[in-house]
Amino acid sequence: MSTAPWNEPSPEQPPSSRPDPANQRPAAHRQVSRFGYFGPEGTFTHQALLTVPGADLAELTPYATVAGCLDGIRSGEVDAGLVPIENSVEGGVSATLDNLTYGEPLMITREVLLEVQFTLFVRPGTALTDVRRVLTHPHAAAQCRDWLAAHLPQADITTDGSTAAAAAAVADPDSGYDAAVCSRIAGELHGLEALADGIADNTAAVTRFILVTRPGRVGPATGADKTSLVLFMRADHSGALLELLEQFASRGVNLCRIESRPTKTQLGSYCFAIDAEGHVDDARMAEALMGLHRVSARVIFLGSFPRADSGQPDILAGTANADYAAAQQWLDRLRNPSS
Repeated sequence: MSTAPWNEPSPEQPPSSRPDPANQRPAAHRQVSRFGYFGPEGTFTHQALLTVPGADLAELTPYATVAGCLDGIRSGEVDAGLVPIENSVEGGVSATLDNLTYGEPLMITREVLLEVQFTLFVRPGTALTDVRRVLTHPHAAAQCRDWLAAHLPQADITTDGSTAAAAAAVADPDSGYDAAVCSRIAGELHGLEALADGIADNTAAVTRFILVTRPGRVGPATGADKTSLVLFMRADHSGALLELLEQFASRGVNLCRIESRPTKTQLGSYCFAIDAEGHVDDARMAEALMGLHRVSARVIFLGSFPRADSGQPDILAGTANADYAAAQQWLDRLRNPSS
């Protein structure tokens, strides 16, 4: 794997631009009155956003694309935005990962887990045997592939847009579509009738969403946190990825996720999106980050935030904060015995 140059971050604001005082607060504790989300209304992202504290009382703005939502945060149109980043069946959401990597800096402050259940919705009076054309999102089609093949073998499955947009299209009798695979909230929102519920092939499917803001101070550690990074290798050689992973392993930091993404410079050039257990304020994580800074071509820090599942890491012997503090005190005595 080669590591050609990457896109440089956008220039900083000119010195004359005064920073927003709100950006000096911990990102996780800023007052949020305007939320953006990957829309339209009725998507799973919309459903997940309604579980975020304060979202039910805030101004909610749907965006047609993930990139549009993240750009809305950067421009200040909204204070925070919720976008999907990973699905337990289909894997990572490349539009989110790439936009966070190559766009102006943003910070993840929260994650939300949502069980994804799909329903087949039709206009009232439509029977299963009447369904000839089905509209849905590509991920939804993939997650319901076996059910659709078994129960609608005669139907043409079209994938485009979002599941909520599919429901809106089916609600229009002139759209040419007979059914939508979507969430219950989307089908009911557009006055459709449920023909079959729970049609996903994997009933345990979960989508992970992230709440994103403009950069700021990281919120405090909770003891059940994740840190998200994107790493670029310095050179393409045997063991280059191992050099990065050793920075975590040697300090007892467990990884929750690692995914390679093309750097968009040349074929075979990749960077690595990583979620690791722990918080930037944990000594073991801080030292791992410093090690990565030494051996990587570039480290993009995307934030430390509470885990949605509240899972706490197993702290290996010698890697607790107290262990690092004791080691530092010992080294200080070696350097200055008289102190």
